[in-house]
Amino acid sequence: MQQCARWPIVLLVGIATVLTGRLAAQEQPFVVDYYYKVRWGHAAEFIALFKKNHYPVLAKQVAMGRILQVTAVAPRYHGTEDGRWDYRVTIVFKDAAAHMNEPDLEPILRALYADRATFDREEQHRFEILLAHWDVPVTPVALTP
Repeated sequence: MQQCARWPIVLLVGIATVLTGRLAAQEQPFVVDYYYKVRWGHAAEFIALFKKNHYPVLAKQVAMGRILQVTAVAPRYHGTEDGRWDYRVTIVFKDAAAHMNEPDLEPILRALYADRATFDREEQHRFEILLAHWDVPVTPVALTP
């Protein structure tokens, strides 16, 4: 009879352990790599527009605490056309919830860009010179025991 009385406790401990693990995972930073492949000859123009129009929006979200870090890299050498990318922007979000729950960008855009028509036109052009864009959420892999 004592063993039957222990089952609910064991079950509750098991459920609590699983939930605690899930909550801890949700509270971890959430990292996404954003890859951009630009039309040949337009890489400098693309990154200039990115820095002018998109990066300030990301920086504002860093100030708000939604994003912890934004970094960018470009490959030193080029590869084959099918595997080519021109820029990888890595965004470290506060957690998975911050990544999934996008803020209302309208107040940020209003605060940053008084000339909204120019902003909209330049952002449209940035996407016109973009051949491909893909997002890859990444997770750390421990290499040591």
